[in-house]
Amino acid sequence: VLRCLGIPTRVITNFNSAHDTNINLSIDKYVDISGKTLHLTEDSVWNFHVWNESWFIRRDLGSFYDGWQVLDATPQERSKGIYQCGPASTRAIKEGDVNLDYDSSFVFAAVNADYVTWVHYSNKRKERIYSDTKKIGKFISTKAVGNNSRVDVTTNYKYPEVKEISFKIPYSEYKNSLMDDRKILVTAV
Repeated sequence: VLRCLGIPTRVITNFNSAHDTNINLSIDKYVDISGKTLHLTEDSVWNFHVWNESWFIRRDLGSFYDGWQVLDATPQERSKGIYQCGPASTRAIKEGDVNLDYDSSFVFAAVNADYVTWVHYSNKRKERIYSDTKKIGKFISTKAVGNNSRVDVTTNYKYPEVKEISFKIPYSEYKNSLMDDRKILVTAV
């Protein structure tokens, strides 16, 4: 319909798509002390989910948020009392501006939620035992114009995942860095 109105629109597929029902920006899995899954939340991770993007000027949010906007024609949760999702700015999602209207927090979680496993003890105490910040939102894709190739648009939604770097420094350098209240500042690019 939006294309018929002359609004640029494309289909987006998100693999490992999070469905964060309580909008806490994490997908929480609960297990008991024996490791058996407890069904204490409706959060889930779908193999994939598909939505549309359309190109809008956002006078309501400001020009910073102009560009591609997420519109989900198959929302699974109510937003402001009705089943709707969007238009959420992909720029807002990438920048983590989850407090904006139009379901930016829900879409942010779909592509960038943390996957967290908790041990739930019988006395209602819980303990985080596992967290994966890289599992959600893989190979976010659309179809290329003019052929059937996949175009990766993941960087429109999130910054590249940071790789952990291990390094060693000699003890003498470490010791010298602590003299005169100096601190070590290590930046990995």
